[in-house]
Amino acid sequence: MEISGFLAYFIFFLTFVGIYGVLILGLNLQWGFTGQVNFGVAAFFMVGAYAMAIATTAPTDDHLGGFGLPFVVGLIIAMIISGALAFLVGIVTLRLRADYLAIATIGIAEIVRQFLKNEDWLTNGVRGIVDIRKPYEGELGGAEPLVYLAIVAVAVAIVFFALERLRKSPFGRVLRALRENEDTARASGKSIVSFQLQVFVLGSSIMGLAGGLYASFFSFISPEAFTNTIANFLPWVMLIAGGSGNNYGTMLGAFVIWVVWTVTDYVINQVIPADMVTKAGALRLLLIGVLLQVILLFRPKGLLPEGFRLKFMRKE
Repeated sequence: MEISGFLAYFIFFLTFVGIYGVLILGLNLQWGFTGQVNFGVAAFFMVGAYAMAIATTAPTDDHLGGFGLPFVVGLIIAMIISGALAFLVGIVTLRLRADYLAIATIGIAEIVRQFLKNEDWLTNGVRGIVDIRKPYEGELGGAEPLVYLAIVAVAVAIVFFALERLRKSPFGRVLRALRENEDTARASGKSIVSFQLQVFVLGSSIMGLAGGLYASFFSFISPEAFTNTIANFLPWVMLIAGGSGNNYGTMLGAFVIWVVWTVTDYVINQVIPADMVTKAGALRLLLIGVLLQVILLFRPKGLLPEGFRLKFMRKE
């Protein structure tokens, strides 16, 4: 079954929305549930992607690793490495106030990006890593994009329903208590730093999973693929526009903002004259920012705010 034309592009579009959905579910756990300001999303996304690449590629002299491990093992390693980095970052930064935590995570993300960019022995530097393992071997008669979309959909479903269970659990109620008033939670005998560290590690591990899926999807990664626009700005816009604290809103935000991003990309490349493309790129970011402002003006808590449930959802 050969997939081409609009259907091929639509499958690509949904796959990317799914990968972003996993990424933002991890961010929603940190910010939406617990109130942690993590502006270092790119660091954990990138580390997960590189961990996946190093673990699953064939032996090579270009970079570290080349262990040729299976796809699923690579995803697990991506989550573990991202979670380990989050643990090291968290024990140093989570005692900081929210605004200082935001500044610290921005700095850490840039440190990680520069490290992976310049350490050729580890990541092959700006040349990147190629031939990252796919979850399937051999030809599937042209159905490979559809198969990978199904795999991403399964990953989204597992993470989504796991976080929904967590949200409804006593642990989830503690997280919301921390978000609303840390002093009250502390007076109730809760270990603030312990809960915050657990959430920071778990959310970052989910971001690492998204990075692993991203690396395998493209079979190639380089530092330029993880700019602040793609790996920090867009995830936060998606989360805020969709509705932080609501996993359903998170997925809606990923879809809506990626539609806008895709449409503007088409306009820049196909409609605007070549000599205007550079200026149009800045206009694209401006359009996303304006859209976010409109949403915040008319839906200040997002398209699907926390507590909003559709009729088919079970009441809580």
